[in-house]
Amino acid sequence: MISYRQPGILLTDRHFTVPLDHADPAGEQLELYGREVVASGRAGADLPWLVYLEGGPGFGARRFIGKQAWLGRAVQEYRVLLLDQRGTGRSTPQNRQTLPLRGGPEAQADYLAHFRADSIVRDCETIRPQLTGGAPWTVLGQSFGGFCATNYLSTAPEGLRTVIVSGGLPALDATADDVYRAAYPRIQRKVEAHYDRYPQDVRRARRIAEHLAEHRPVLPGGYLLTPEAFQSLGILLGGTDGSHQLHYLLEDAFVRTGQGHELSDAFQQGVLAVLSYAAHPLYAVLHEAIYAQGAQPTAWAAERVRGEFPQFDAAKALAGDGPLLFTGESVHPWHFEVDPALRPLRETAELLAARTDWPPVYDPARLAANAVPVAAAVYHDDMYVDTEHSLRTARTIRGLRTWVTDEYEHDGVRASGPRVLDRLLALARDDA
Repeated sequence: MISYRQPGILLTDRHFTVPLDHADPAGEQLELYGREVVASGRAGADLPWLVYLEGGPGFGARRFIGKQAWLGRAVQEYRVLLLDQRGTGRSTPQNRQTLPLRGGPEAQADYLAHFRADSIVRDCETIRPQLTGGAPWTVLGQSFGGFCATNYLSTAPEGLRTVIVSGGLPALDATADDVYRAAYPRIQRKVEAHYDRYPQDVRRARRIAEHLAEHRPVLPGGYLLTPEAFQSLGILLGGTDGSHQLHYLLEDAFVRTGQGHELSDAFQQGVLAVLSYAAHPLYAVLHEAIYAQGAQPTAWAAERVRGEFPQFDAAKALAGDGPLLFTGESVHPWHFEVDPALRPLRETAELLAARTDWPPVYDPARLAANAVPVAAAVYHDDMYVDTEHSLRTARTIRGLRTWVTDEYEHDGVRASGPRVLDRLLALARDDA
């Protein structure tokens, strides 16, 4: 183990070995990475553990500097493990470069079927006794991390001292179709709110989309910027300052050149930073699979359900005089055509979309008998996780206490972490 310091904290690199398939513990193994964080001067103290599960899927745990965001509040009383979930960060990362080592697309799809919430929770239960000596720990789950925490409550509540969820209470029985059928109206509301705030962006967005439809530019690195890909910038609108980020991106779109107006280098780089899946390809490959349970395939649910909402069709919007609607929190087959980080994984993604043998992720009966203290922040009109789905699940989990707020967006615990985490810990302890 290697330890090192940042302002106010001591960090230690931790490495663990877990089975790829927990049903076959003697089979292939994966290496996982977690960063232990403890307040300076308390390294030798007997502190309870808190494990943080990042949103996603496909993102490693956030790389903090010192006591940023909620971490400063957490280390006041916990020893924290920032866990890179399997396939992310430094935990046997999976992408277009590494997956071919598995073989062809079918072998890759079979392999990635072991990278959902249920396997992540089994990883946590393998790691926990090594760190805590067998004592239960607290789980903080952000977004998809909350999905994992809900699976934890369903399958291994004996490992849990407390569960804190921020913007991540999943629907227990909704299909991927149900999830996206609820999502598109929410996304439209976010876009309309953005245009109300920045009415000049209505014209800007149309002008950019018209340019893309005519020229189909290729961004640095080979990303093909189509009108549909441009619409995906709406993923910004679910964050605390995302509307402002989108506005500033759009206002720098064009520069005048000797050949007329062209997309500026700054705009292209900014768009690429938002849209590229190079740093988190599993988000695209497994995004709909996180909702799958049973024999019904996801079958590109976001793309199919989008057909029920023609107002999102870029070509129709440009042919008429209405505003171009952005999208977000949805992955489509064409993502695997426009993004060079995803193109080699297209067939693998197709096989996962057709898969019909997904095990259940949640156990409503066990959740109804829950005895673990649980508190959840539910963000009003959350763009990424449906509020009504979350509240229905909250009513299912015995003893869960909710904090429903419109003070924050989906990234509340990350954007305004100390206050949000303090409120949720108080709720879980019944001190609020």
